[in-house]
Amino acid sequence: MLHRLLIDQIDTNALPRDRTHLDAAALNELQTSIAQNGLRMPIEVFATTGPRPYALISGLRRLTAVTNIAQLRGQPAEIDAFIRTPKTLAEALTAMVEENDIRQNLSPWERAHIITTLRDNGEFETLDAATQALYPHADKSRRQRLRACALVVEDLDGLLTTPEAWSERQLLRLAAALRADFTPLIIATLQANTGKSPAAQWHALQPIFLELAQPETNQSTPQPDTPQPPGRPRRTLAPRQGLLIRRERTPTGWLLRFTGPEATGMLMEDVMDEVERRFG
Repeated sequence: MLHRLLIDQIDTNALPRDRTHLDAAALNELQTSIAQNGLRMPIEVFATTGPRPYALISGLRRLTAVTNIAQLRGQPAEIDAFIRTPKTLAEALTAMVEENDIRQNLSPWERAHIITTLRDNGEFETLDAATQALYPHADKSRRQRLRACALVVEDLDGLLTTPEAWSERQLLRLAAALRADFTPLIIATLQANTGKSPAAQWHALQPIFLELAQPETNQSTPQPDTPQPPGRPRRTLAPRQGLLIRRERTPTGWLLRFTGPEATGMLMEDVMDEVERRFG
């Protein structure tokens, strides 16, 4: 049954939202369409005992657009809504995710972000449990991709510029590198490229992917009982405050990148002296 509700009665934050970004151009297009043709698809809410009588399940973009139109027209903000009765919070969250998934409005990052958010909020004990609950009809391959992207959110949230613009392929490449113990190097690389465009950050990560694809090999095969040096290979080194050294693979060899306020020309002269002593 369709209901006409005041928007002030609807709590948009009662559920953790899967949508982390509202594209301004897309929202303006939707707002223009609703202003001219009316709301074609009602939102979904459920009754709650919180500060407002209803909580939003799905339709954040539609709710935002209708609110903006009402403010521009100086009219009371009302919207058509279906009142649902989910048995559990998990069921309400699943409905929110499924509705956005059907409309194909979510980026891979947003799909993974809601998985980590619900695990961190205590709704589910593990990322696997959250993935299974939110995407019950997904096949094993898709759940594995979602789980891998959630690993990227877990380790790199706050470091990627406009993460919603990163493709699933890019997130899966990052997940593979994280699983291969490149996490400190990835974090250091992204921190050194804070605020740069997604394309620039992706370019800066290429040496890591190159090393992942072409791992270092030894000419001699070590004996099984030979202990490996701890902490090797060392991909980052912070010998003192204000100085970070990153080891990077290149198509023709290796590169040591010195960054930070202590990475001065005088320091480079000292490094060159040490290299000359070592190799003559």
